[in-house]
Amino acid sequence: MLATVLADHPQLQERILDSALAQFPVIGDQIRENVNSLDRSGVALAIGIIGALWGGMGVMKAAGNAMDDIWEVPKRERPTFVRAVVRAALLLAVLGAGIVGTTALSGLGTAGTASFLPLKIAGLVLAAVMNVGVFLLGFRVLTVRDVAFRDLVPGAIVAGLGWLALQSIGGYYVTHQLQGASQTHGMFAVVIGLLTWLYLQAQLTLFAAEINVVRTAGMWPRSLGPELTPADKMAYASYAEVEERRTDADVRGGFKRSRSRPRAAATTR
Repeated sequence: MLATVLADHPQLQERILDSALAQFPVIGDQIRENVNSLDRSGVALAIGIIGALWGGMGVMKAAGNAMDDIWEVPKRERPTFVRAVVRAALLLAVLGAGIVGTTALSGLGTAGTASFLPLKIAGLVLAAVMNVGVFLLGFRVLTVRDVAFRDLVPGAIVAGLGWLALQSIGGYYVTHQLQGASQTHGMFAVVIGLLTWLYLQAQLTLFAAEINVVRTAGMWPRSLGPELTPADKMAYASYAEVEERRTDADVRGGFKRSRSRPRAAATTR
């Protein structure tokens, strides 16, 4: 795809190949060796783009489902398959562009030790601001729940700063730790590092979104023992209401005392 899109810009190809891509063991060498021998067929390019877009929309749909679960949106109110696909495509275009921009800015702020210090600081600050803005927009549009932007600010700040930290750590890991590694050890490091990075980013995003839900709904303090607090009972009742799949269904959660510990009893009416 690189050889096709940048066929008339060989200097730009070299700049990309000399970037962080070249630091990846095995992958960087193969990209450099095969970039000029890749098939420049328009059909292959179209298939690659369609596959990438479909995979990205799948990620957006999964993120939307996760946000609806966190905000405890009843299943009868969630978007249909067609609406979910259209929303995922729009989200991929908007949020994808934002993530690419923040990654570039964070790379500007962390790449190299000889860079101009004020430029590095400005890049990190701009990346942090853009990260917070992207998460603020993402938290708002990824769920069908009508939530005010002011209620999403705390989680967006936590997610934006945490995302910037992970981006910076990932850039340092590639440019300093993987450079010069052997092909075998470097390949394992790439796979394990990438999986760990994706896992931490997903957990960070969900944790930040849950901060907004707990703060907005007042679901705190929560109990760590058998005795339930009012916030616990509110949370368990909302878990039951999520299972409403029809407009004429009324699913509620209640509690009854027992000699051991309180337990929830869900009823459908």
